[in-house]
Amino acid sequence: MNKKASSPVFIYDDEEIQYKFNEDHPFNQDRLVMTVDLLRKAGALPDSALRTPRPAADSELLRVHSPAYLEAVKALSCSVPEERWVKEAARFGLDTDDTPFFPGMHDITAKIVGGSITAAELVMSGKAPHALHLGGGLHHALQSKGAGFCVYNDASAAIAHAKETYGAKVLYVDTDVHHGDGVQWSFYADPQVCTLSIHETGKYLFPGTGAVNERGEGDAFGTSINVPVEPYTEDESWLECFGEVLTETIARFQPDVIISQHGCDAHAFDPLAHVHCSMRVYKAMPELIHNLAHQWCEGRWVALGGGGYDIWRVVPRAWSLLWLVMSEQATLSELAAQPQLALPHAWLDAWQGKSPVQLADTWLDPVDAWAPIPRRQIITEKNRQTKDLAMMYLK
Repeated sequence: MNKKASSPVFIYDDEEIQYKFNEDHPFNQDRLVMTVDLLRKAGALPDSALRTPRPAADSELLRVHSPAYLEAVKALSCSVPEERWVKEAARFGLDTDDTPFFPGMHDITAKIVGGSITAAELVMSGKAPHALHLGGGLHHALQSKGAGFCVYNDASAAIAHAKETYGAKVLYVDTDVHHGDGVQWSFYADPQVCTLSIHETGKYLFPGTGAVNERGEGDAFGTSINVPVEPYTEDESWLECFGEVLTETIARFQPDVIISQHGCDAHAFDPLAHVHCSMRVYKAMPELIHNLAHQWCEGRWVALGGGGYDIWRVVPRAWSLLWLVMSEQATLSELAAQPQLALPHAWLDAWQGKSPVQLADTWLDPVDAWAPIPRRQIITEKNRQTKDLAMMYLK
């Protein structure tokens, strides 16, 4: 692994918004457009930082997906698929309301996978210290099945690239409110990859997995780490669980690179889950990952997007904060001094007329004005027990 360059890179292409199931689907790629626009209007995304993703080759997809699944995705990507493939769609998880097949599905998803592999390649080759690919983070896709809005698993493909091309030990960190199941199962028996997922407990939420006792198997036993938190978990408890487990995990595993997934659906406004965090988490969490990457991995850090279904008030702010942390922008020090620092007026003016809700107009949330959670202490204690169990299980 080579000496690193000094400037992080932002992987993006307007074509990525074509990853779209239908007009009514909650996975709405307008969130990508809004995030890029917010960063540009904030003066935080220079053209020099941008890199274009390239399509993943079949050989790269086959590192994490079966030949039969790849064949099915390609066949169902036709504008009018053959009837025999339509009948087969259910076998491959591509006939559900969550993950229905759509025209051009293979080409656009292969480009998303290629974007995450590009990010991993730039970091592992030393051409960039950090790389962000917000179009990625499709962490639910399994070896032979699409699931949870995910057709191909770009996170697994990026991990496989770093591992197989560079021999890297990879720590995968998943902060999406839904368990990072596809990535966990991809590397469940691989001691070269450690997966850490903090998510709402699967008792109440898709995909229903991610219990503390899912620990890996064989030589990889102890390298699958799960922290399932309770519904209505707030900032303090979420950050306590995340910070303690991640800090101890990285010290024990000592990876060569961190690849992190940044779904921002643990926010209180997200319509598809029940965790009650604020934007504070989406500033503090990448700050910790950033610091640990420099402490343990010579700075090597690849970050991906993920879930997030309040596309107006949450995703653009959360993902912009991630880039501000990664690129060490001055806005962060301004936020430390002025927690209610306003978003750019030009961005608010551009998007308020399109939004069905009143946009948040500050980078962080006014949590002091939020109604308190009635069971806060009970939730905190339950999460602490889960965190302590996860810590006890660390390899």
